Amino acid sequence: MRGTISTRILLALGALALAWSTGVPPASAAVDVGQVIESFIDKETEFAKAREMYTYRQKVKILEFASSGSVRGKFELTQDILFGERGKRLERVVFAPPSTLQNLILTPNDMEDLRSVQPFVMTRENAHEYRIDYLGEQQVDEIETYMFSVKPKSMVKGKRYFEGQIWVDQLGLQIVKTYGKGVGILGKKNDEQFPRFETYRDQVDGHYWFPVYTRADDTLAFRSGPQKIRMIITYDNYKRFEGTSVITFGEVVFGDAVEDASPEGQDQP
Repeated sequence: MRGTISTRILLALGALALAWSTGVPPASAAVDVGQVIESFIDKETEFAKAREMYTYRQKVKILEFASSGSVRGKFELTQDILFGERGKRLERVVFAPPSTLQNLILTPNDMEDLRSVQPFVMTRENAHEYRIDYLGEQQVDEIETYMFSVKPKSMVKGKRYFEGQIWVDQLGLQIVKTYGKGVGILGKKNDEQFPRFETYRDQVDGHYWFPVYTRADDTLAFRSGPQKIRMIITYDNYKRFEGTSVITFGEVVFGDAVEDASPEGQDQP
């Protein structure tokens, strides 16, 4: 986002000190960290392929706050995420009222973050781009997880990356939560800022964990001054399909106008 103008005893202590001096939390003594990383990357790669067989609806709402704490502007976007031949991603806008944001401009980097960073998936294709460090074990709701720090080893201009933490289910070895932000190479004169967010996943098909909810409450430090924002993204209506046909859903809505989405008002197979 860009501005318009503008966080016994001696032995035990000795073992604890030794563990932390090597940069590895004590809990990792019982964990084959390398094997866990390889296994969850394999599972995430499986999930990424399976996800290409699902359509879903993504709803985005971004609120901009005045210094008084009241909502000053709003951006909303609802899209159906579809997949055509060879897994090609298709985005179909179904609701997009005029934005009333006053101090924010959504850039191509923001839109790419909506597509790939907020619902972050680590696969064999992108894992080599990241440094992955084990942080220990932690419970997320009722799920026992392994926690990792993730950040890009280096960055290529024009590409967006995830930087933050991920939580991996100890049983299924899949990511169930991410916390972080989108990063990339920006020009020196560029005043884009990106919010920290949390994304939660849930089991949609009883096997894989799909992103279902993202939330960000952050204050962006623009040169023109701080700007408090809130972002809520939901991913729902997951539906599995087979074959190479493109699935469409009825009507495309822009503000109050309704446009027929297919010839002669009929859905296409």
